[in-house]
Amino acid sequence: MSQIVADAVKALTEKLSGDAFDGSAKFEIEGEGSLVIDADGVRASDEDTDVTLSADVDTFQSILEGDLNPTAAFMSGKLTVDGDMGAAMRLGSVLA
Repeated sequence: MSQIVADAVKALTEKLSGDAFDGSAKFEIEGEGSLVIDADGVRASDEDTDVTLSADVDTFQSILEGDLNPTAAFMSGKLTVDGDMGAAMRLGSVLA
C-alpha cells in the first residue's frame, strides 16, 4: 500500500467519524492503489463495490482536503464514476 493510500484511509476514517456509509464505494488513485468505503469503514482494498471513482493523485487530494467539490471534479472530467451514481452522490455528501 502506498503512503498516499494509507494517508487517505486515515483521513477518510476521520471524516466519517464513526458513521457508517450506506453502500460501498472504491476510490482508484492512479498509480497509487485503491481504497474502499463501506459499512465496515475505510480500508485499502481493490474489492468490487457499488461504485468506483477514479482520479489522479492531485484531484483526489484536492477533493479530500475540501479544495475541490467532487461534483465539480466529475463535471470537469477530473473524476470518473463507474457504477451506482446514487452511491457516488451519497459519498460526495460525506466528503463535503
